[in-house]
Amino acid sequence: MKKFILFVIALTIVLGFYKTSFAQERPIQLALFNPVQIFPENESIAGLRISILYGKNRNVTGVDWGFVNSTTGKQVGLQYGFVNLVDGGFLGLEAGFVNITDSQFEGLQWGFVNYHKGKVSGLQLGFINYAGSMKGLQIGLVNIINKGGMFPFFPIVNWSF
Repeated sequence: MKKFILFVIALTIVLGFYKTSFAQERPIQLALFNPVQIFPENESIAGLRISILYGKNRNVTGVDWGFVNSTTGKQVGLQYGFVNLVDGGFLGLEAGFVNITDSQFEGLQWGFVNYHKGKVSGLQLGFINYAGSMKGLQIGLVNIINKGGMFPFFPIVNWSF
């Protein structure tokens, strides 16, 4: 598992810097709180975003670290924070106390509360897990799959394949 996480981090950093040479994305973002950040919230970041209190951007590709991380578009890579908010889909590893995502989620969501309104493809690991629909596995005390799960609610483990 440790090698997989390191692989995901390395791959997203490489892809993030590769994409910056072709797109209008910024390679680094430092935010105290929105709007006190290097680039405005409507800019996309490909590389590294550090949000000391609260950072917000359109799309983030790479490593996203902070207290509260907010992405209004798509998030690709590693997101690590106390609260993680993604509106436009996620691909990678999301780790935080509270993870709230929308649209399409592919990867691992790891936290105390994992809430995803759309479809999850992968693993949710937490105390409370919610997925609108799922192709994968939930492990936690409270596991809810709104549509298409083996059970709508099941403690300890729930799945849909």
